[in-house]
Amino acid sequence: MNFTPHNYQRYCIERVLDTPALGLLLDMGLGKTVITLTAVNDLKYNRFAVNKILVIAPKKVAESTWVKEASKWDHLKLLRFSTVLGSQAKRIKSLNTPADIYVINRENVPWLVEYYKNAWPFDMVIVDEFSSFKNHQAKRFKSLKWVRPHIKRIVGLTGTPAPNGMLDLWAQVYLLDGGERLGKTITGFRERYFEPDQRNRDRVFTYSPKQGADERIQQLIGDICVSMKAEDYLELPDIVFNTVPIILDSKAEKAYNKLETEMLLQVDETTIDAGSAAVLTNKLLQLCNGAVYDEERNVVNIHDCKLEAFMELIEGLNGKPALVFYNFQHDKDRIKKALVKTNLRVRELKTPQDETDWNNREIDILLAHPASAAYGLNLQQGGNHVVWFGLNWSLELYQQANKRLHRQGQTEKVIIHHLTVSGGVDEDVVRALENKTNTQDDLMAALKARIERVKGE
Repeated sequence: MNFTPHNYQRYCIERVLDTPALGLLLDMGLGKTVITLTAVNDLKYNRFAVNKILVIAPKKVAESTWVKEASKWDHLKLLRFSTVLGSQAKRIKSLNTPADIYVINRENVPWLVEYYKNAWPFDMVIVDEFSSFKNHQAKRFKSLKWVRPHIKRIVGLTGTPAPNGMLDLWAQVYLLDGGERLGKTITGFRERYFEPDQRNRDRVFTYSPKQGADERIQQLIGDICVSMKAEDYLELPDIVFNTVPIILDSKAEKAYNKLETEMLLQVDETTIDAGSAAVLTNKLLQLCNGAVYDEERNVVNIHDCKLEAFMELIEGLNGKPALVFYNFQHDKDRIKKALVKTNLRVRELKTPQDETDWNNREIDILLAHPASAAYGLNLQQGGNHVVWFGLNWSLELYQQANKRLHRQGQTEKVIIHHLTVSGGVDEDVVRALENKTNTQDDLMAALKARIERVKGE
């Protein structure tokens, strides 16, 4: 596919090329990955300015997003990737595999630094979800800080660099400039720009910025940070689609393939009808989501790969509210259980009061089934992010559900996130919905193709 960048994307690419240390603070869905890869490709193959690139990302993003994004675009075909994931032996093997870009999850940064020590080989580092390095006491921050002198170029990518206030900026900006702009220590930064807020006799719990501090900090970091919000860009469509590809781990993939094969081999593709097609694809969609109902309607958990990707996506929103659509009851139950561990305000959409509270920004995660939320509800004041944990084949339900946020009165660009298992039936559904065709025909065709593939194997 040919990449024709928007004007803001072209500007960001130039900034990455021209600025050795840059914070790219773009809203989710604005194309941070393709922007960065385009600049990397130029730096590596046209300017010969970098040799070995490291991408640090959340685990599920590291598994698939960067490699998949590069494979979509014609101009990025030269880039070679090695994903540094799994056991220590696998990671070491990946590090010794010739590549241009090495992708590692952020939890393994301390291990990587310890592995190379002063022989650090990466002259360019890209930190995806830079705000996960906001804690100056975390091992990952200290490790990256230690090897920072060996890094010629660094790019930090995030939509919300300071989700809990300006104090979050110090550690991230330090990784960019070594303390040049905001000071060498968090203590000095805090004393200059903040004053105690909530405290008791012995301890300060929170700090608030001094008068004018926000503006001063923004001025100080303006030359090394590009900050853009989706609503600032009129050239963008009113609605942006963001596919989050999910790679099943080996255990989950084995379980998925086994169940898919057993189900599909029982079916003759020449006699399949719409009723049996719906039953089969529903079961496969459940598998993609991570759990299935058995014959007694008991829930059988298969994997947590999509759930982990969902939690990383929510973390990346950094407190921005999200309307989350689920497909099956067990999806909702597992999502709620996972979100209990966070401090987010989670609610199921059931009553008019839920609608009111959402629009008053009193809810962070609003869970809804598309069949119960597709019509009549006005939710556009409560947020601009829609997350589809699991899709179904109904084009009408899909479009109407998205319209809960994408409607008159919405003041921001609406971003629709699809969590899709690579190689799974999720991709068939997304393809059908994107084509806006007769989804029942697509359902039948996709299922027959999967049956033929399984029988061929």
